Order: sequence, then C-alpha cells, then structure tokens
Amino acid sequence: MSIERIGSTERMSKIVKHNNTVYLCGQTASDPAWDTAEQTKRCLAKVEELLAEAGSSKEQMLSVTIYVRDMKDFADMNAVWDAWVADCPKPARACVEARMARPDLLVEFSVVAAY
Repeated sequence: MSIERIGSTERMSKIVKHNNTVYLCGQTASDPAWDTAEQTKRCLAKVEELLAEAGSSKEQMLSVTIYVRDMKDFADMNAVWDAWVADCPKPARACVEARMARPDLLVEFSVVAAY
C-alpha cells in the first residue's frame, strides 16, 4: 500500500493518508490573544478543512487526542468540542495537560480519521 503525504515541509506533513486512514498533524490556533474557547473553535475549523482536503470528514474521525496547556481550561474547551461533535458519531478521545511548543498555545488537536 502506498503512503500519500500532503502539505509536506522539511519537518512534517499536514496530512498523511495510508490504508484508508488519515492522520493530521497537530492543529493549533495562531493568535495568542484568543482565549481557550476561540482557540478551540479555530483548531476545529482547521481540522474540518484538512479532513475535507483528505477526502474525509469529522463524521469519519476515529481518534482524537486533545492537549490543553492547563486543565483549568478543560471546561471551556469541552463546551466548544461538545457543540462541534453534537450531530456526528463520537471518536475515541483522550485529553491531557501538556507543555505546549509556545506559551500562547492553549490547545492542540491530533486527529486520526477514516476516508
């Protein structure tokens, strides 16, 4: 089986497709002024765009790992997440507190989906 890499740089690929599975690179928000809820909305919008580019959708998500900088932001992230997945099958999910690559990043989403 072949592996398709989309949006590759010297460090990573935005999308990797293999064996009817789509792997997205971690999605973060780009504006440090945004709060957790807004960063979550922006991340999930990017996830939807990348899944569509890969020929998939949020309805086909298999697994999502969510990283939050501080668990005090868990409820704010979850409120946005819950609304986003309200009308679709729920993926397996894990959420962990993690030190982020930059201090202004409050959330990051790592997604695996079928296509």
